[in-house]
Amino acid sequence: MTSERPATLPMYVCYKDPAAAIEWLCRAIGFEKVMEFPDEQGGIAHAELRLGDTVIMIQTDHEGYDVPRAINGATGRGPVITLASDQAVGVMHETAVAAGGTSLIAPEETAWGDLRCEILDPDGFQWSFGTYQPGTVSC
Repeated sequence: MTSERPATLPMYVCYKDPAAAIEWLCRAIGFEKVMEFPDEQGGIAHAELRLGDTVIMIQTDHEGYDVPRAINGATGRGPVITLASDQAVGVMHETAVAAGGTSLIAPEETAWGDLRCEILDPDGFQWSFGTYQPGTVSC
């Protein structure tokens, strides 16, 4: 009998300077680098960072992808990381801004009852942190 692995949803992000992005993500957000492989052009072909059960993959942007700009406090896409408490959301916001991130939304309560904040990393990618647990409420 075989056992099925549960579905997961890791994401990947292409950075122009992935080494700097990895350093920032580890320092500002608390990710831990668990692996990294170089590419043939001197960049990073694949790196993985972990924060609890959250995993993101990083690679070098050799193609020059557009990073969406923030409009009215959001870029329209970005990862959402669930944190354990309101205090953790406040600390994450403070730490990320102190490390060079840009605050889009300071910690605030949402209409659906959680606390959240929104940060742009130094390359302009949006990161959302909050206490909401997606997928736990049934319609």
